[in-house]
Amino acid sequence: MRKRIAELDFLKCVFILLMIIFHLVYIGDKYPYAKALVYTFHMPAFLIISGYLMNVGKDIRSFLRMVFWIFVPYAVMESGYVVMSSVLPVRGGVEELSLGVWIEKLFLHPVGPYWYLHTLMVCGLTYYAVSRAFAGRGGVLSFLIVVGVLFAVESEIVGLVVLPNALYFLAGVALKRTSTDFLSFFRPSFLAVVPFVWIAADTSNLVMAHLSGVALTYLSVSLLLAVFRRLPDKAVRFCSYIGSNTFILLVFSPVFTMSVKPLVPVLSFDPTGMVFLCVALFITVAGSLGIAWVMDKLRLSTFFWGKARMLQPFC
Repeated sequence: MRKRIAELDFLKCVFILLMIIFHLVYIGDKYPYAKALVYTFHMPAFLIISGYLMNVGKDIRSFLRMVFWIFVPYAVMESGYVVMSSVLPVRGGVEELSLGVWIEKLFLHPVGPYWYLHTLMVCGLTYYAVSRAFAGRGGVLSFLIVVGVLFAVESEIVGLVVLPNALYFLAGVALKRTSTDFLSFFRPSFLAVVPFVWIAADTSNLVMAHLSGVALTYLSVSLLLAVFRRLPDKAVRFCSYIGSNTFILLVFSPVFTMSVKPLVPVLSFDPTGMVFLCVALFITVAGSLGIAWVMDKLRLSTFFWGKARMLQPFC
């Protein structure tokens, strides 16, 4: 089993919590600038980490098994999201449900937050296929070019992925293939806040596909790594726990971000929305982890995750 890297778990913790917060429609509508800013760097950073950690050293059977057990929860939850979005007022949802629409959303253009798992599978399979084809032949640059070209084809011709997302994944692959240590490339520094604020002050820079988006992604990671060094041990342990269970949160959080909407009028006494944010975030995180805990106890995880136990212990 691969040894966990506490700093990466911390980053994953922060980014998954940001994802949950701004999937709360009320919060996103109330703070559109904050949402635009966070969307510029949180998923790009997640994709870089995913590319960096993707293990293509496995044999074909093991790698395909890993992808299959990403696909199973993805297929179940994406299908549920498609059905629910066809009957509920979900932004960007399905207007009319049919078999063709379901297949198209499942395999080509997923709706909702599950696009990340779809991108992870497509990019991972492409990365693995090229890695097997090269098998030690050719240099790193030629390898990265081939992967990048295939990503472009999958994006612009086939429409399987969004190219900027795939390129952020490729950036993580580049770090790994060049044997560049993640924590050496992203230098921890509180000074990163200065250029971060300067770039973010112009809303036209809040585009992940632009160089400004790349810069904000780098600076956010640099700043967060500096914060990590100052965290007390209990905070590090908590963040490591959340970070090691991000897959669970990503899969189940939409169930709760949609179901907490009735709390908005109940908590409307707080005009800032911060009370709603805290309550909704707690319900979503606790509920998602609770579902995984129940599945583990009922021995259902084997059929949904491919593992006897999905929920990582708090230690």
